[in-house]
Amino acid sequence: MVVARVPAVDVVDRALAPWWEAIRSSVGPLRLYDAHTHIGFNDPDGYRQSAPELLAGLEPLNARAVVFPMHEPDGYPPANDAVLAAAEVAPDRLVAFCRIDPRAGALAEARRCLDAGARGIKLHPRAEGFALTEPAVERLFVLAGERRVPLLIHAGRGIPALGEQAVQLASRHPDARLILAHAAVSDLGWLQHEMPRHPNLFIDTSWWSPGDMMALFTLVHSGQVLWASDSPYTMPLTAAALHMRFAIQAGVGVEGLRSIAGEQLERILSGAETVPIGRPSGELKPPGPHHQRVVAHLLAAIGAALYSGDRSEPIALARLSCEVGDDPAAALLSEVARLLDLAERLAPDEPPEPRYPRSVRLLVAAMTLARTPAAPTPPAWR
Repeated sequence: MVVARVPAVDVVDRALAPWWEAIRSSVGPLRLYDAHTHIGFNDPDGYRQSAPELLAGLEPLNARAVVFPMHEPDGYPPANDAVLAAAEVAPDRLVAFCRIDPRAGALAEARRCLDAGARGIKLHPRAEGFALTEPAVERLFVLAGERRVPLLIHAGRGIPALGEQAVQLASRHPDARLILAHAAVSDLGWLQHEMPRHPNLFIDTSWWSPGDMMALFTLVHSGQVLWASDSPYTMPLTAAALHMRFAIQAGVGVEGLRSIAGEQLERILSGAETVPIGRPSGELKPPGPHHQRVVAHLLAAIGAALYSGDRSEPIALARLSCEVGDDPAAALLSEVARLLDLAERLAPDEPPEPRYPRSVRLLVAAMTLARTPAAPTPPAWR
């Protein structure tokens, strides 16, 4: 297996930095607090990240982060100790969550880690192969409620729906804050109706698909959305630029953006009362037909790239769709085409593993720019 290490200066971050600066200049300072990052060296998917590499990714944003172990097939106590040590070395930047396997001494390990300074619990039903109905999960929720610490649960690809059990657990344990990761794509379609009745239920933004992301930011109350990168799968600066563009496109105002960026997570981690913020008023300047063509072709290209297909034709069609003459969309789509060119230059030198190389992340970035024409653009391209 090829090991994926993210360089300190990531090419995707470098390409997205002007777009992040445009957002920051437009909306003012955002105290960024990443709800979802990892460190570890044994994940079967081939990704690796050390604590110094994570800190290097946070540095351009002056951001803080929640950090927990990546998948460890041999168990989590040593990995949890490594996360605790990283947070102790950089307490102004990192907050440790312990990763718990409900079938491996869960309660004892959670108590040990919380006593040692962890401020939350991470559960991964897909990697560890369990359901939220298991008795050990209930006991972890009791503990989280007693300690007033959050639980973050994988709710993305590779699992059956878990939203019903999550809502029931949130109802039974109101003092435990539950964060559903990866835009809660396993259940977002109906879960958004339940969210207002469960103020201790939150969704993090560690995802990429424009339909899911626009649904998240448009339909879920902004006070229940938490920014998250999923580093090292997406670097923090890239995630900040792309996710805030979706939020702005959805009509989220400055108060909501500040809450999503980190203010609400800071309250959750401190055990303070959270601040309710409602849904945005509605999408700003919906994408026109040229933007929509580019998005459609890039969705096909990304799907092909992720599932071992041929992405060359949909990328070629996306690039051709960026050629719109003197249409008002031309300036933005010319930058989309530039990212596509960069992705294609990188692709020949990339190994077949892991599944999310830099070229695919550039395709996601290009698609996001095309889907969010209402978000700020760098001055040089206006």
